Amino acid sequence: MTHQLFLGEPDAVRRATAGGSLVLEGDEARHAASVVRVRPGERFYVSDGAGRRVLVEARHVERALVRGEVVQVHDEPVPAVRFVLVQALAKGDRDDQAVEAATELGVDEVVPWQAERSVVVWRPDRVERSLAKWRSVVVRATKQSRRARLPEVTAPVASAALARRVQDAALTLVLHEDAVEPLAGVPLPQSGDVLVVVGPEGGITDGEVEALTAAGARPVRLGSTILRAGSAGPAALAVLSARGRWL
Repeated sequence: MTHQLFLGEPDAVRRATAGGSLVLEGDEARHAASVVRVRPGERFYVSDGAGRRVLVEARHVERALVRGEVVQVHDEPVPAVRFVLVQALAKGDRDDQAVEAATELGVDEVVPWQAERSVVVWRPDRVERSLAKWRSVVVRATKQSRRARLPEVTAPVASAALARRVQDAALTLVLHEDAVEPLAGVPLPQSGDVLVVVGPEGGITDGEVEALTAAGARPVRLGSTILRAGSAGPAALAVLSARGRWL
C-alpha cells in the first residue's frame, strides 16, 4: 500500500536528512493522528510542496504533533517542460473537477480564465475566496496522488491577458471542436511552458480563437467526441503526459 502523504513546514522538510528527525505539526498532524490514525512504527511521506518528499517512520504521535525518524529523502527535479492548464470558469463544480483531475495528472500550474461565454463570473470581492477554493482542491489532490510538487494556482485572467501569456509560452494548445490538427500529433518543446486552454460550456468564441491564434496558439482536437469543460483539460494532460513524462 502506498504511504499517505502530508504537507510539512517547508524549511523543516528542506533540512531533513536520513537518520534525523522530522516533526509534523498543526492541521496536518491532527489529520495524521485523528483521521488517518498514524501509529508509532508506521511510515508516511512528508513533502515541502516544492519537489522534496521525505519518508518518515512515526516515533511519537499526539493529537497535534507527530514526530518521526527520516528514513529516506527524495528530491524531484524541476520539469523542463511545465504543463499549464488554462481553465475557463464553469458552472457547478465542473471547474473544480477539472482542477482536481489535472493535479492528479501532473499539471504544474492552473490559471482561471474569465472567458466571454463563462456563465460564472468571479466578482472582484470574491476572487480571493474563489482562488482559495481552487487552491484547497489542489492541496487535497496533491496529497491524494502523493505528489512532491504542489501546483501553483495563479490569479484569474481575461482574454487579453491570456493572449499575452500565450506569447511567452513555448507552446499553447487551444482545445476546439472545429480544429483539424489532432493533439496527439503536435510536437512538444524541449523546455518552457505548454499551455492547454479549455473553454467554458458554451465554447470559445471565434474572436477568442482568433486572438489566441494570432498570439501563437494552435487550435487542436482531442478526438471525435465532445468532452465537457470539466474533463477536456485532464484528458489533454493525460495525452501530453503519455508522450513525455510517463515514458
